[in-house]
Amino acid sequence: MYPDLHDKVALITGGARGLGAAAAKAFLAEGTKVAIVDIAPEALEATATKIGGDADHLLTIAADISQDEEVKRYVDETVARWGRIDVFFNNAGIEGKVAPLVDQAVADFDRLVSVNIRGSWLGLHYVLPVMYAQKSGSVINSSSIGGLTAGPLPVSPYVTSKFAITGLTRIAAIESAPYQVRVNSIHPSPANTRMMRALEEGSGAAQDDIARSIPLGRYAEPEDIANLVLFLASSQSSFITGSQHRVDGGMLS
Repeated sequence: MYPDLHDKVALITGGARGLGAAAAKAFLAEGTKVAIVDIAPEALEATATKIGGDADHLLTIAADISQDEEVKRYVDETVARWGRIDVFFNNAGIEGKVAPLVDQAVADFDRLVSVNIRGSWLGLHYVLPVMYAQKSGSVINSSSIGGLTAGPLPVSPYVTSKFAITGLTRIAAIESAPYQVRVNSIHPSPANTRMMRALEEGSGAAQDDIARSIPLGRYAEPEDIANLVLFLASSQSSFITGSQHRVDGGMLS
């Protein structure tokens, strides 16, 4: 479907589960070389077995994306293996606790910001120079409809972080354009992932009730988001940068 992605190199954070794992599988199907990064080594290996990439096309890297030296390492390991990075799915993030703002713990807020904002910024900090040197590349930052509007769930640290990703995307797109590097963000609605199971449990909301708030009447599947990631990674989106792309079943219409 995207022949220009064949033999390109995609780097995916949060690649052991959910949206990251679905994107990794989709890229491998296109013949892309894929590096998946996650904090959990066991989950990485389980995902590598499940999605079936061979040693020539799949690299697993255990790293904490909130730590400067570990981000530099996962970028360096990817470049050492394949010599370049064509696509960066800057996807890793955590949901935090479901609680009113006044009941959120400062330590929990700091942890979420260190992963969702600092981790995303660090990824760009080390990946963009690689792409600038190539004079090519596509970055897809993973945000949420919670980065475009404040929803009903009391998750203020998460919403704060996802609005930050929107701003980060826009400024990075402006800075990167002279190097022919594109930067966009994706904004999914609730999806069938571990993160939504945690949010459902924390809020007491039933999946069916949330699904009814989506015009298409269902949660997104990880593959729905992966399809958008592939498009934004490919040359078919070559004039799209600095944009926010909803994949939300009409939820924000």
